[in-house]
Amino acid sequence: MTSGGYDPNQYPQGGQPGGYGQDPYGQQQPQPGYGQQQPYGQPGHGGAPQPGYGQPDPYGQQQPAYGQDPYGQQQQPYPQQGQYGQQQGFGGVQAADLGIRLGARAIDGAIVGIPMFFVNIGLSFAFIDSPFLGGIVIWLLAGIALVGYNVGLEVTQGATLGKKLLGLRVLAPGGAPKLTPEASLKRNIFLAPMVVYCLGGLVTTGLAIYIAVTISNDPNKQGWHDKFAGGTQVVKG
Repeated sequence: MTSGGYDPNQYPQGGQPGGYGQDPYGQQQPQPGYGQQQPYGQPGHGGAPQPGYGQPDPYGQQQPAYGQDPYGQQQQPYPQQGQYGQQQGFGGVQAADLGIRLGARAIDGAIVGIPMFFVNIGLSFAFIDSPFLGGIVIWLLAGIALVGYNVGLEVTQGATLGKKLLGLRVLAPGGAPKLTPEASLKRNIFLAPMVVYCLGGLVTTGLAIYIAVTISNDPNKQGWHDKFAGGTQVVKG
């Protein structure tokens, strides 16, 4: 003991009472854990209790948990690639544009036209004395061949040879893989005027131009002939 009643052995930590975490009167003070409220008046907290993460606010407000929007709004995922900007056909396949369809028509025209060229030569000799009658027969056969070729393959194969070579196929109304004879005949009816000598070719050409315009302006790439057939569609794949 020293004078004044102070004993340095009683307070080994610096000789001062009330070290960190100790009560000056000898009682141990509890230390707050993570997420527990701090008592009023603790240093570093401004004298106010601080709620833990995900714990109730002392003023009655619920704190958001990890991954939740603080304003209660549902976060929307980003759209998947390819969701926008593509023309979709039946079953999610992509509709064929005008350029590739014209290419398929050109191939089909050559497939039908080359054999008809040799038929034309043979009929020219057969009708050498009646060229006008020979011309009528040739145009009639050409019109029948074009319509028969397109209808026959669309009904049995789902696409002509030209479309198959370019990776296209024709879907029936509702998305069926093959067309009925009625639907195929309707979508190829613009070729029928070819049976009329000379004038038929002009009519078919005019209808083909109109169909090309309607394909370009339609959001689903369906031409006038597709809609006339009940909603057929040429798609890729």
